[in-house]
Amino acid sequence: MPRTELHVKALLIDMDGTLVNSDAVVERVWRAWALRHGLDPEQVLRVAHGRQGYATMAALLPERPVEINLAENEAMLAEETRDTEGVVEIPGAAALLAVLAPYPHALVTSADVPLATARLTAAGLALPAVRVTAEDVGASKPDPEGFLKGAAALGVDPAECLVLEDSAAGIAAGRAAGATVLGIGPRAAAYAPDHHVTDLRAVRIEGTADGVRVRLG
Repeated sequence: MPRTELHVKALLIDMDGTLVNSDAVVERVWRAWALRHGLDPEQVLRVAHGRQGYATMAALLPERPVEINLAENEAMLAEETRDTEGVVEIPGAAALLAVLAPYPHALVTSADVPLATARLTAAGLALPAVRVTAEDVGASKPDPEGFLKGAAALGVDPAECLVLEDSAAGIAAGRAAGATVLGIGPRAAAYAPDHHVTDLRAVRIEGTADGVRVRLG
């Protein structure tokens, strides 16, 4: 991989697929949901990654009342929070968060606080002090609201942020926020992020006088 050096003010980091590998849980829960509704599980999973549950449901069942989607979303969040079997860190995540501790960064996730806490804990990772979760936004990724709020919480222009993401919805949200997007893992490569790495072991962080230097590769 060619080595790349980026200079940014802050990092905005997704959780699922970026810091933690929760695919086992996501697939269990959404495959079951797909079968209950007579949908193709593979099609459902292509939509589900990176979005809040109600937004996935709305995309797949557009005629269904939003109240039903919201109620099912709450039930599924509770189910996912209880199920942490197979949840592990993305290689390099713990080291990255440790190095990032003194520098501006925020978690921006489609999970709510209980789910984010459960998954990060299961993977042996700490919940970042600055975070934007499902409770904080009115629109799910691919809407950029979460990343815009993360940048605002850090007092940084989104254009001076690096977004770390793995999903189509998340990469689109980061791009729409005006940030530079670093795709993490094999799923991200298909969605044309600005930069891409196989996992977080290829991301090295150093503080600078006016921000953060990120070396890739």
